This record gives sequence, C-alpha cells and structure tokens, in this order.
Amino acid sequence: MITSVKVKFRASRVSGKAGTVYYQLSRLRRIRCITTDIRLLPGEWDALAQRTVSPEPGRVPVWQCRIACDVDLLRRIIRDLDREGRPYTVDDVADRFGALPRGVGVTAFMREQIAQLTADNRLGTARNYTRTLHSFSSFLGGGELPFAAFTERLVEEYNAYLLRRGVVRNTVSFYMRILRSVYNKAVRRRLAEPASPFGGVYTGVDRTRKRAIDERLIARLKNLDLPVSGPLPLARDLFVFSYCARGMAFVDMAFLRKKDMRDGAIHYVRRKTGLRMTVHLEACMREIIGRYASRTRDTPYLFPVLTAEDPARAYAQYQGALNYYNRLLKKLASLLGLDSGLSSYTSRHSWATAARNHNVPLPVISAGMGHTSERTTQIYLSALETSVVDSANRKILASLNRCASC
Repeated sequence: MITSVKVKFRASRVSGKAGTVYYQLSRLRRIRCITTDIRLLPGEWDALAQRTVSPEPGRVPVWQCRIACDVDLLRRIIRDLDREGRPYTVDDVADRFGALPRGVGVTAFMREQIAQLTADNRLGTARNYTRTLHSFSSFLGGGELPFAAFTERLVEEYNAYLLRRGVVRNTVSFYMRILRSVYNKAVRRRLAEPASPFGGVYTGVDRTRKRAIDERLIARLKNLDLPVSGPLPLARDLFVFSYCARGMAFVDMAFLRKKDMRDGAIHYVRRKTGLRMTVHLEACMREIIGRYASRTRDTPYLFPVLTAEDPARAYAQYQGALNYYNRLLKKLASLLGLDSGLSSYTSRHSWATAARNHNVPLPVISAGMGHTSERTTQIYLSALETSVVDSANRKILASLNRCASC
C-alpha cells in the first residue's frame, strides 16, 4: 500500500489574483489535502513539473525550497508510519505533519540576532547583519525560509545570484561569512542541523591594493595652510592624529573620550577586534588634542566629531561623520596634488608602511595596529610590552615631534 504525496496549485477564482499551493496525500483510495500559506500568481507555477517557476535562470525560488522541505518531512512521516507496522490513514500523516514544530526561520532568526546585537551596543556588527539580511531577503524574493531548506545548493545559488549582479568577490565573501555565523548560532540553538552548507563557496578575503603616502607627504599635510574657519583643518588633524596613533581607525578616534587619556597615554578598546590598546601620547598628538579642547569643553569626547551619548544616536552621528570625513580627505588630496586620493584607511596603511621602512619587525607592527588575523603572529605577540611599540612609534614620529616642540 503506497502513500503518495503530490504538490498542487489551486488558482484563485478572481483573475490576476494569487492562488494557493497545497499538498495532496493519497492512500487506500482516500485523499487528504493540506493547505499551505504559499500564495503564487498563475504564471509562477509550472503545473506539469509541479513546482514554482524560477524568476530567472539558475535561481531556486524561496517557495520551492519551502515546498521541497515540506515534501521531505511528509515522506519522512510516511516512512516512520510504515516502519511502525500499524494501519494508518492520510489523516494520521496530516495530523503528524501539523503537529511538527516549525521553529524560527532564517530571516526571523537574523532579525532576532540584529536586535540582540543592537541591545548589546554592537552597532557595527548589527549593521553588517542588516546589510546581509537585506541582500539575502532580496535573493529569496520575500517570505521566510526554514533552516531545513538552508542547503548547500541554496547557498551556491545565492553566491551565483550575487556574482551575476556584479558584486565583488570580497563583498560576496562578507555576506557568506555573516550567514555562516548566523547558521552556526542556529545550530547551537538547535534550530538547524549540524551541516556544512558553505563548503562550495568562497569565504576568504582577497588582498586589495593598499594605498599609503610617505612620511614627507604626511609632513606636508600637517603643515598645509588651510582656512581656519572651514572643516578641512579638523579632517587634516584627524588624519595626522590617526597616523601618529599607530593608524588608529576613524571609529576609534571618533569615540575617544577624555577619560581615555591618562598616565601619559590613550587607553581604548578597538571596536573592530575588541583588543585593548594603549598608545603613548607623543608631542604631535598632544598638540592636536589641545587644539580642540575649547570645542569639546561640554562633551565627553576628545574630538569634536560626536555630541550624542546615547549609543544608537552616537553611532548614527559617526556614520555621517565618516562619510563627510572621506569627502574632505579627497579635497585635501587634491590640495596636495595626489592622484590616488586619501581615505580614512590611508593613514593606517601609511603608518604600517612607514614602520616597515624603519625596519620595525612585522610582529611589532601587527601589535601596534591591533591586528588579530595572523594567528601565529598574535601568539608571538602575547607577551610583547607596549613600550616596545611606543619606542617604534617614537622613531617614526621623530620629525613631527620636533616640529611640535618648535
């Protein structure tokens, strides 16, 4: 006695309206229909193949993933009932299917993670998750996806979808790493089965061209004659300060507080890696900080970039400030006659290049910048004293320190 499962489509009686997908169970000449919440337009259903029609070649629609998952569950229930050896009907199959916990879907789980990250003040990571969710939801075409349908084939289809749209490989890999993190969290929560759906896609990071400017250009920028009243002096000073502070990231500079400056050093936690950093305050750094003391008198921040103390508002201010900062750096690059331009990352790359040119060992450079990606180097650096890095920084900044004391 065979129990069959067929996927059917019930068109709407109203022309142009969406119809409903349902599952037809058949056993012992009895039929039972299970209605789903999957609603499709007539053109989105292939009656002959009993499947949804792909909106574009090579792409698996999200509803087809859901249907395949449901049919697999129904067939599993039928196998279990067959093994039990007792008489059963299509109603028994439908009842067991209806009693199964559906759990949280992929996109709902991602929204839950975003809410938790936001509550934990991990706003940058929350933003990355949100970007990935928007991209993945666009690929799915709306609707929810059960974790049981989050297969290697689906991940490869998403990968191909991104590449067809001209998304660069590093960005594709970025989305894949976020989704992998989400999937692993779902496994730990027992929402998904332990599997490796990302085995067929690239999740590494390609090396990109790092633009750096040499020490002479840094000195030229520091001494550049700029209008006192405009926004360019602050952009210039932040760039130079970043360089002086061993390539401190703009986000870390923006959130620096006055209380972080004590005992002749700046103590902060890198927002990207969570590493605790200590940077000795050199004369050229003190000079820049002192220049903005009056403008930050009524705020807790070291630089006049942020004013809000609420984490969400402060992060929104930071995002706007970063975009503005990069636009101002392009103007400064033009004033210096640079073809390659400047960005918020250039000061970081420039410090690393200057350190290398001063024969500073790679492990010391890595420690100075707060890198964590090179595991072997970080093991070696675990006992490295801050004074070693500060000594290297002092060598690099010798010429700027002399200017500050003039």
